[in-house]
Amino acid sequence: MLFCPKCGSLLKPKQEKGKRILFCSCGFTKKDLEGAEIKETLNKQHKEIEVVSEDEDKMLPLMDANCPKCKHKKAYYWLVQTRAGDEPETKFLKCEKCKSTWRDYS
Repeated sequence: MLFCPKCGSLLKPKQEKGKRILFCSCGFTKKDLEGAEIKETLNKQHKEIEVVSEDEDKMLPLMDANCPKCKHKKAYYWLVQTRAGDEPETKFLKCEKCKSTWRDYS
C-alpha cells in the first residue's frame, strides 16, 4: 500500500492515457510507478446460512413442569433478561411433547 506524501491518505489506482497511475483525493498523483506493484483484489465473503434445527431444544436443560396445553410433566427451559438489569430474569419453558412455549414468572 502506498500513501499520499501530502495528506497521508491511501493512494488509489486509475487509468490515464493508457497508463496506470496512483492518485489521491487531495490532488496528488504519482506517475512514476517503478518498483510499485498495483494489485486490485476483491474479497467476497459469503456467510453460510445458519439453520436452526428441532434438535436444538435437546441441548437445553429439562425440568419438571406441567404444560398448560397438553399437561405433559417435562419441559425445557432457558433464562432471558427481558427487564431492567436489577430485576430477575424471565424463565421460558417449552414442552418436551407438544413444543408449546410459555413464561414462568415465579
